[in-house]
Amino acid sequence: MNEKKDIFWRAYLIYFGFVVIMLIVLFKTVSIQLEGRSNVFSASTEEKMPIRTVKRIPRRGEILDVNYTPLVTSVSFYDIHMDPTVVDQKTFDAEVTDLARGLAKMYPDKSSIEYENMIRTGRQRKSRYLLIRKKVTNEQRKALGTLPIFKLGRLKGGFIDTDETIIRKRPHGELMKRTLGYYQDNDGKILAVGIEGAYNQYLSGEPGEEIEQKISTGWKKTGQIVKESVEGADVVTSIDKEIQEVASSELERQLRLQGAKNGCVIVMDVKTGFVKAISNLTVAEDGNYYESYNYAIGRKEVPGSTFKLASLMAALEDEKININDTVNAFGEYTFHNRTLKDAHEGGYGRITIKRAFEKSSNVIARVIYRAYRDEPQAFIDRLEQFGLTEPLGIELEGEPNPTVYRPGSPNWSGISLPWMAIGYEVQQTPLQTLAFYNAVANRGKFVRPQFVKEIRRGAEVVKVFSPVVIKDKICSDNTLNILQSCLEGVMKDGGTGSKLTSSQFSIAGKTGTARILNEDQSYGKKGEEKYQASFVGYFPANEPMYSCIVVISAPSKDIYGAIVSGTVFAAVANKVYATKLKYHHAINEGAKKKRIAPVSMNGSRYDLLRIYKLLGVNYYIKENGEWFSTKKDGSRVELKSKHISKNAVPNVIGLSARDAVYLIESKGMSAHVVGYGKVVEQSIPAGRPVFKGGVVELKMD
Repeated sequence: MNEKKDIFWRAYLIYFGFVVIMLIVLFKTVSIQLEGRSNVFSASTEEKMPIRTVKRIPRRGEILDVNYTPLVTSVSFYDIHMDPTVVDQKTFDAEVTDLARGLAKMYPDKSSIEYENMIRTGRQRKSRYLLIRKKVTNEQRKALGTLPIFKLGRLKGGFIDTDETIIRKRPHGELMKRTLGYYQDNDGKILAVGIEGAYNQYLSGEPGEEIEQKISTGWKKTGQIVKESVEGADVVTSIDKEIQEVASSELERQLRLQGAKNGCVIVMDVKTGFVKAISNLTVAEDGNYYESYNYAIGRKEVPGSTFKLASLMAALEDEKININDTVNAFGEYTFHNRTLKDAHEGGYGRITIKRAFEKSSNVIARVIYRAYRDEPQAFIDRLEQFGLTEPLGIELEGEPNPTVYRPGSPNWSGISLPWMAIGYEVQQTPLQTLAFYNAVANRGKFVRPQFVKEIRRGAEVVKVFSPVVIKDKICSDNTLNILQSCLEGVMKDGGTGSKLTSSQFSIAGKTGTARILNEDQSYGKKGEEKYQASFVGYFPANEPMYSCIVVISAPSKDIYGAIVSGTVFAAVANKVYATKLKYHHAINEGAKKKRIAPVSMNGSRYDLLRIYKLLGVNYYIKENGEWFSTKKDGSRVELKSKHISKNAVPNVIGLSARDAVYLIESKGMSAHVVGYGKVVEQSIPAGRPVFKGGVVELKMD
């Protein structure tokens, strides 16, 4: 009996062990199957569906103006796909109709029935990559992710949103298009244009790596990141968008009025050389003007009478002349059987050299010829000393070398010296001409024009660009004083720029009118000549802050620099003066008046308190914080904390573009600015969770 019991228990234990083993095997099998279903990168899946590692292009950095307003930004678009095969049958049957209705509501070009049929057909055909919508915005992408089935994600809801396309956008259209430029790498053929090209090393970031999976129609992104990409840094330019818009609009207005072929404007900070505005416009076949070529930087032409400043500077430095010496400006001046004429028929009679400059008489050619005819190289040496024979060395590609002929060269002739004295047989770009005049305004200090002030990653400053001095002093103080007086004289009674003066501030400058060559290198028949009209100078004359040049080519109505280009210069100068606080006295100067609190934007504690103290504005802090909302309260401004949560989208309504962009980017997101002024609407409401790489569109007014 005991022996039977023994056998029974042994059999029972063997049976029990067998069952346990079978259960373990079954568990492992199910686990492997489930793992293979949820992990597309398993060994078995790899055999069926090949995978590859590809480069993950990072988001390119933004190009901003000096106040952090985006000039170029990157906008993401997404192709939305669906894998309907991963959705369990119960969920699919219960929610596919609601999903279709949601899609039809967002994209009514198809009915809900059409969307549902498309998804059902895709499931029947076992489509793993069914196209739902192409090129949706990030906001639409997020909205799609909340729809029935899709909200279950990639593995359970089949929602595939990883196919991203990043498109480079210029929010302000043609504004500065050629200077902003582009960077293209087509199979090793690199085109690096403008700021995009010059600062590509910062803007481009570092590429990452991600996995793609082979499907019947090609390759699809899987969402698996092997190596995270590093977004590009932002380039903060010296451009002031307000000045830029003024310069561009005034240039276009005058080009249309004159029926001109093309033109450019540059505005530059006198002390630093940082460019505040640059505009290049060319007429197209449709009669409108576009930024198709950067004339300001890339095209050199004869400067005409604006070069007379350099000629007088040379003669004064070499003590060849006295500015009050008199000359007979009788209107025609012959050199080796070639004749120069003054614009004024019959000339100006006997006048001083200073007056000849102010009248832009070509008698200056005779003055320079007599001074240097026995030693023309001495004249060229002075031009070299002034920095006029070499390129500026700006960071943007495309700057040509100035053309300055030298004695003994094949291009030098008997008329070279007098012609060069009045701006012929020499060629410069508008930027090169402006840099020279800027040096005169800057008490002889020749600074290199620059377009970028700093490189940033969010709130972190990566690199700062300081002013670059090319020459500490181009000439003596005595010569500078004389020439500044001459430039101011141009704008006074009888000078060529006298009609361009302002009652609010003084301008110093020089007009220029030059014949330009046709494509066949001829000047054309009499009456068919083409001219280039220029005006270059600085303002205010007594305390120069900005220098500016305007060059307009082939006007069809007027030809003289004062009328054609000077009016643009004056309009830009007046509008800049009117809008820049630094030109005006503090509002509390003079007789005391009843104080009225100004309307102010919201902003950072530091900026607001600094401005209020500068202007003498009364304020009180109702609630302390780093960021304030402002409210007018009688004669005072009430400051109240704008509560900024660490992990939530901040409320930027009422802030300036600069402050709003700073706050958004401090959260690891990007801002896309539309318009200018203060923020009146933000696409992602305040309080929403922050997500890296998200884009908040800011509408300004």
